[in-house]
Amino acid sequence: MADVARSPLSFGTVVVIGGGCYGSYYVRQLQRAAAAGAVEIDDLVVVDRDPRCTVAEQGSAAGAELRPRVVVSEWTPYLDEFLSRAADAPAAAAADAIVPSPLMPHLLYQWVVARVQQALPGRVVRQVPLAAELPVPWQRAGEDGTHYASFATWMCPINCVEPARCPHTKGPRDWTMPAALEEFVAGTRRSGRDVAGPYVFHCTHRAYGVGMIDVAPVVEADADLRARASRGAVDAIVGTVSHCHGAVGRMLVDPP
Repeated sequence: MADVARSPLSFGTVVVIGGGCYGSYYVRQLQRAAAAGAVEIDDLVVVDRDPRCTVAEQGSAAGAELRPRVVVSEWTPYLDEFLSRAADAPAAAAADAIVPSPLMPHLLYQWVVARVQQALPGRVVRQVPLAAELPVPWQRAGEDGTHYASFATWMCPINCVEPARCPHTKGPRDWTMPAALEEFVAGTRRSGRDVAGPYVFHCTHRAYGVGMIDVAPVVEADADLRARASRGAVDAIVGTVSHCHGAVGRMLVDPP
């Protein structure tokens, strides 16, 4: 049987968080994917506060058609501008995506919290710890209330693409963090507490080992949370997750 030609994955702006060892690896992989016809990216942006980060110092690989544009900035203010612009024109940002760093804070959750607070300056918006544990084998609560969770009780390789067959167990990967969050929220509702969400920002591996989070669900969560908060109190669960790992935040908006 002849091979079936596949259309490349097409993106508008792709933002890589960090231009150090992880970010430079992701850039190289995306360049290889573009050269192989696996992806098409209109604008590849790398955000790092260091003007001499690895991506900036290395420049583009010789002959690479996909050239990164380094923006010197802290991550939080850059994402505030980038995502706020997407929220103002969601159709124009429909093909945009973010490549997260494995070590970054819960930036997307922090953005939606800040957006609700900006929209309702007279209201109290708080991050609080989860009221119960998630249905996963490993979890820890961070000092700021962020809940870190994983289906792995072992050390995963940083370049694992979370395939259908787990490289560690050698068996099927019959778990996924978005489903675990749905189960958690459903259980919370059954216990009698109304909760919004889960709002899931799912990092999935697209090409050559590079995981991305689509901008569209982040913008949709922002619009829904601000609308809910304008009507009254909100108790919401927001997660930035892959299939195996994740960071989860609980946001409370006090009633008017």
